[in-house]
Amino acid sequence: MATVVVLLLVVVVAALAVLVVNRGRQTRANTQLADAKAEARRVIERLGGQVYNLTGSDDPSRQALADAGERFNAAGAQIEQATTPAQARLAKETALEGLYYVSAARSAMGMDPGPAVPELDGQRSAGKVTEPRTVDYEGRTLTASPTPSDHTPNYYPGGRVAGRPVPAGWYSEPWWRTALVAGAWGVGSVLLFDALFTGMSGVDYNAAAFENGYGDGYQDGQDANTGDPASYDSGNYDSGAADPGYIDPRSDLGGSDFGDYGDFGGMDSFDGGGF
Repeated sequence: MATVVVLLLVVVVAALAVLVVNRGRQTRANTQLADAKAEARRVIERLGGQVYNLTGSDDPSRQALADAGERFNAAGAQIEQATTPAQARLAKETALEGLYYVSAARSAMGMDPGPAVPELDGQRSAGKVTEPRTVDYEGRTLTASPTPSDHTPNYYPGGRVAGRPVPAGWYSEPWWRTALVAGAWGVGSVLLFDALFTGMSGVDYNAAAFENGYGDGYQDGQDANTGDPASYDSGNYDSGAADPGYIDPRSDLGGSDFGDYGDFGGMDSFDGGGF
């Protein structure tokens, strides 16, 4: 009888220990989620203050503010649906993108762009437009420029779209939009990238690297001996066909235009209207 009692006590103690450990883990998880959501909401609120207090004075600033508004809507939807810290951080990243658009709009209007914004994922490796360049591609004229103008009213802060890098700059049209909405690049995107950016000092990778998703972790996929992308076939890329296994987590973010995310991309540390 005594042995049975002892065994029961051991079982009860073990069960209580497991319960305490699980509760501790759940408490930590809840705290991490709450902290991540609070940080994301802080950035989202600052983005909202800028979106609601600024009015564009020309096409580039109006377009950039429209894109900032899309990011604000998307981030708001994401944070409401977030159930993990990673999802909350994605909402924050979306809001930061929106703040980059606000900064671009302010610069386009001749205003102080404000404090520096935390770097976006893949932004540094994506590079930036450092010289005006116009190309004819499939019957249309595309221009990339480091500065806004009536001919280049579409801004992108730089980063990854559907697994591939897009340099920061001002463009005559959002050539990355299809990939942003669909989560995959269309045929011809590699050739377009090659025409727009080959030889540009601010973009230190080629069309093959673009196709293979140059950026974070890209070096891991390169051949150790030659430095060439291991998956690149001797100079014959596939005209931009997207990797069928890739789905951009940002392609369905809950925005109000172009399938949930909007047209394009975001700045941190702003107040509602001043700096």
